[in-house]
Amino acid sequence: MAHCSRAIQVPVSATGQSVVIDGESVHGIYPDILSTISTREKCRFVITPVPRARLEKLYESGKADMIVASVRSARRDEFGVFIPMVRSRAMVISLGDGQRPPFKSGQDLLNNKEARLVVVRGYDYGNAYHELIEAMGKENRVLLEADPTAVARLMKSNPNDVTIMVPTILYGAMQEDPRLADLVDKLRLEPLDNLPWGESGVYLSKIALEPSLMQFLKSAMQRTAQSGIVYKGFAAYYPAQILKDSIKPLEKTP
Repeated sequence: MAHCSRAIQVPVSATGQSVVIDGESVHGIYPDILSTISTREKCRFVITPVPRARLEKLYESGKADMIVASVRSARRDEFGVFIPMVRSRAMVISLGDGQRPPFKSGQDLLNNKEARLVVVRGYDYGNAYHELIEAMGKENRVLLEADPTAVARLMKSNPNDVTIMVPTILYGAMQEDPRLADLVDKLRLEPLDNLPWGESGVYLSKIALEPSLMQFLKSAMQRTAQSGIVYKGFAAYYPAQILKDSIKPLEKTP
C-alpha cells in the first residue's frame, strides 16, 4: 500500500542550489530531499518547472499540493500550512563598491538615488520588503525579473543595481551560468535592520490536500526538518561565508 493516496503535485522555480532547473531536469537540495522521502514514505512527487510568479498563482488557486524552498510570509500562510526547514534572511546584494557606505535600512537604500532595485517577481520577504519596492517604484527605480539569473545579468551590466533576496539564491544562480560565475567573489552582502531572520521551508496547500494526506505529509516533512538534513544540504552546496549571514539550522526544540 502506498502511503500517499495519489501523486503530489510540486511545481518549482529555480532557487539557487535549493532547486536547480536544467531544461526539463530538476535537481538540488529540495528535489533530493523529496526523492529521499518518496523512497522512505512511498509517495510520488510530480515536480514541474514553472516561473516563480506562476508558482505563486498555482499555489494560491489550489493547483499545487506543496511548494518548496519558500520563505514564510503572511500571504502564503492564508493558503497553506508552513513547515520550517531552516532559518533564513534576505539581504541587500550588490557587486561590491567597497567605498560606498553600507546600507543598514530600507531608508538608506531609498536615499541612495543612484541605486536601482532589481527583484524576482513573486518573491515575498514581508511587509518591509513590499514597502521598499513600492517606495522605490514610485521613483521608477524598480525592475521585476522572472528569475534570479535574469537579476544577476542586469546587475552585471548595471553596477548601481542591487537586489534583495536570500544570498544563497543569487550565488547559486551565478554558479549555474558560466557567464556569471566570475561574479560570485564580488558579492557584497548587507543585512537590513527591517529585514530580520525568518524561516524557509515548505508549504502544504490547505486547498488542494485532503485532510488525511495533509496530516501525513505534515508529519513526513516535520520528521525531515527535525533530522537537520536540509541545513546539511545547504552546507554541502555553499561556502561558509555565504551561509553564515543568510542560512542557519533551526533552533533545537526541547
